[in-house]
Amino acid sequence: MYRPFPLFIGLRYTQARRRNHFISFITVISLLGIVLGVTALITVLSVMNGFHKEVRSRILGMASHAEILSVRGGITGWRDAIATAKSDRRVVGAAPFVESQVMLVNGQNVSGAILRGVLPAQEPEVSDVGEHMAAGRLDDLLPDEFGIVLGRELAFVLGANLGDQVTVVTPQVTTTPAGSVPRMKRFTVVGLFEVGMGEYDRGVGLVHLQDGATLQRLGEAVSGVRLKLADMDQAPVVSRELARKFEGLFRVTDWTQSHRNFFAALETEKRMMGVILFLIVAVAAFNIVSTLVMVVTDKRSDIAILRTLGASPTEIMGIFIVQGTWIGFVGTLLGMLGGVLLALNVETIIGWFERQFGFDFIDPSIYYISKLPSDLHWDDVGLIGSVAFVLTLLATLYPAWRAARVQPAEALRYE
Repeated sequence: MYRPFPLFIGLRYTQARRRNHFISFITVISLLGIVLGVTALITVLSVMNGFHKEVRSRILGMASHAEILSVRGGITGWRDAIATAKSDRRVVGAAPFVESQVMLVNGQNVSGAILRGVLPAQEPEVSDVGEHMAAGRLDDLLPDEFGIVLGRELAFVLGANLGDQVTVVTPQVTTTPAGSVPRMKRFTVVGLFEVGMGEYDRGVGLVHLQDGATLQRLGEAVSGVRLKLADMDQAPVVSRELARKFEGLFRVTDWTQSHRNFFAALETEKRMMGVILFLIVAVAAFNIVSTLVMVVTDKRSDIAILRTLGASPTEIMGIFIVQGTWIGFVGTLLGMLGGVLLALNVETIIGWFERQFGFDFIDPSIYYISKLPSDLHWDDVGLIGSVAFVLTLLATLYPAWRAARVQPAEALRYE
């Protein structure tokens, strides 16, 4: 007899034409269910990875990877702090900043904002704001000129354009004979930026470092130093090591602390979506149970003949495990192939549909992006394929066990 016997018979059953065409139809449906489930899971997780990457790049385009802050007041020795930070090879950029919460006023329009003083020559080392200028240039911020660069949405709320003057009102007060009044200064709008994140486009204004320090009466001090790292994922480790190098009361924070809740929410959403789609794959995989149960019923006489020829219950069980496993293997393999191809070309496919039917799949005025991002992770593909295949393997056990319990005499009685 051919060895291995269960493998030979099981593969023959997958290729044989059945008397009952409904069983063949159910087998195809089970196969397609696994293919579609695995394809959808890989594609959706790749798109979510793309969104995660896109959002992170936009946030960290304005926010720094790490910051050196003073516990009290400003940092007077910020040049030494920059030199100490840059002595670490993992730090690729550093720039000082002055930051405060202010009110911006233009006529009857008022809006709260964060006013950040920067050095235009050094700011590109730690942020990409210079690459997202919608009007003007970052270099137009000159010391003692009191110019300001506004986020485009913030400028729209204020009704301000290039050349207009806006009044900056700080929380600090100035004592006068008439009483205490907020400190105010008029700034001229010299530029507009748009990074694609409402948090910054709607709530941040940039001025020259010296003007910001003058407004806050910091003198030669700054609020802190922003750092850019070669590998942003090492920010927590690098931050802790740098904190031990600085003498005095300094505090070093990183982007994983300042945006922890937001990125944790994104990761949780990705995991929940993965669980939901895995359940869809599980439903498709367990369709194999009904398929194999019908096959076992259809093959009762064949099972009885094999048993009378000397096949053991374990070998009978192996036949149907092979048949179910083959369906799961082919479905998982085709699903992985389809998922990878779709994830790598989803932007092109969505673009084609948009051109053909004349609609925007993603409204850039709402989501700040005009395309569907996709970032394929091969470890996700491997995990999805492995779990889907294991689920299909588990789905074969019950029908195979039922086949092994078929009694030859009973099965052949009415044949």
